[in-house]
Amino acid sequence: MKQENRVTEQEKATGPLDRAFAIVGYVANQTKAVSVAEIANALSLPVPTAHRLVGNLEERGLLQKALGSKRYVVGNQLVVLSAKVIGAAFRTARRHAVLRAVAGEIGEQCEIGVVRDNVVTYVDSVRVSQPQGLQFNPGEAAPLHCTSTGKIYMSRLPERAREKLCCSLELTQYTDNTIVDCDTLLRLLEETRRQGWAKTNEEYVKGVVGCAVPIVSPDRELIACLGVSVPVARVSFAELDRFIPPLQRAAVLLSQTILQTDSEDETLEET
Repeated sequence: MKQENRVTEQEKATGPLDRAFAIVGYVANQTKAVSVAEIANALSLPVPTAHRLVGNLEERGLLQKALGSKRYVVGNQLVVLSAKVIGAAFRTARRHAVLRAVAGEIGEQCEIGVVRDNVVTYVDSVRVSQPQGLQFNPGEAAPLHCTSTGKIYMSRLPERAREKLCCSLELTQYTDNTIVDCDTLLRLLEETRRQGWAKTNEEYVKGVVGCAVPIVSPDRELIACLGVSVPVARVSFAELDRFIPPLQRAAVLLSQTILQTDSEDETLEET
């Protein structure tokens, strides 16, 4: 009884919103679906309280039951919201300046992409003076399996989750070079995981090659990817390697600033 009273007093010291955020944060940090009992135990919450809060979060789409299970994973609405938040965070004057600088350095369009609902969504881009090749604009989406950003995202998943996602995706063949065999794609993703960056060789649009590097948080979690797409007539697939170092330097700068606030940093208007 004393233990129950202690937890109740602890709950009083934090509001329902604090506990709801704690639950969302806990579930988001797990590599597998978790039960309400596990959530309650991890956060020192009474099970009825955890059930009520989880139910509220599920109603709002912030959590959802894993397929065929009573255990929970992050919900689609939370994934959509997180992508929008990341997009807004990148569309600031400071971070847009980093993107503009690296685009100017390599002389090609650069874009920042995130993964939402198993597609790559682009949240910011900078065009250079030569508007050729594949132009990814903010708000546009592209498949996971044939884009550099998608490959990076998939490569960083735990092995079983990676295999499950690969087998569940519709591996549409966009060009002759699109990888549509799951085993071949998994081998490429393992290579991507080892090297830490990805390239695409005319896999989404014929005549266009590209590469990307990860933008990570201080604890090395993937936030987004910084990439470039270019006509193969101007830059060969092999020559993409020279873009990796400047992209990596820019990704480090973006990583350092993404979680910082600046009163003088104004969000850019949508274009």
